[in-house]
Amino acid sequence: MSDSPPPVSDLPVLKLLNVESAYGPIKAIRGVSLQVRRGEIATVLGSNGAGKTTILKTISGIIDPRKGRVEFKGEDITARDPAFIVQQGLSHVPEGREVFALLSVHNNLLMGAYTRQDRDAVAADMALVYSYFPILRERATQDAGLLSGGQQQMLAISRALMANPDLMLLDEPSLGLSPKLTKEIFEIVLRINRERGTTILLVEQNANMALNACDYGYVLENGRIVMEDSCARLREKDDIKEFYLGLKEDGMRGERRWKKKKTWR
Repeated sequence: MSDSPPPVSDLPVLKLLNVESAYGPIKAIRGVSLQVRRGEIATVLGSNGAGKTTILKTISGIIDPRKGRVEFKGEDITARDPAFIVQQGLSHVPEGREVFALLSVHNNLLMGAYTRQDRDAVAADMALVYSYFPILRERATQDAGLLSGGQQQMLAISRALMANPDLMLLDEPSLGLSPKLTKEIFEIVLRINRERGTTILLVEQNANMALNACDYGYVLENGRIVMEDSCARLREKDDIKEFYLGLKEDGMRGERRWKKKKTWR
């Protein structure tokens, strides 16, 4: 298989059009519009509480938006049942992993393929995810709840892959992991994109890892998209450098970050 990125289509596989979602009276995302092109890895960056997880839950049908429209592969999936959305080719790896703790690793993976009837292809995909994460093969008969946090994250990603998705949503895959494990997880995410051609939408607080791994990025502040660009260009933006990467311009006098105003220039 090639190590080069898959070709990215100009046609979006996912579009959000002026989407607004809330928890009771509290608006979590406000008029969010974004798109993910087929074959690319896109990211939504933002601090804790910015609304990143809400975006993914709205896409996958866990939360019904109050306004706006969600399109997947050209079809309107706004507020559709999550099971229907999975069957259309969209898999969601939730924040906190949420594996089936009392099921074995092997059975967790089979649960990811519950919508499929192609047994031979399922067996081939099982072998593939074990090649990505050999530790899961070693722990195949072990209850998932006994795995370490990093191993559970590997299992959650592998379970999503077992559905053979066109688009995978990844919610904070680095959460609670060591830098070494985070690096390993991101390397596998890149392999999944390059080798399988799977389109990925990633939300992350680890801006440095996300901007280096992804093609296109959106910056979310208080439920609104305040900036978007290719990740290569975002890495050069002054506000991104200071507020997300912890870098300051040479000669800049010390100033407490919370006193500074973001200009998103």
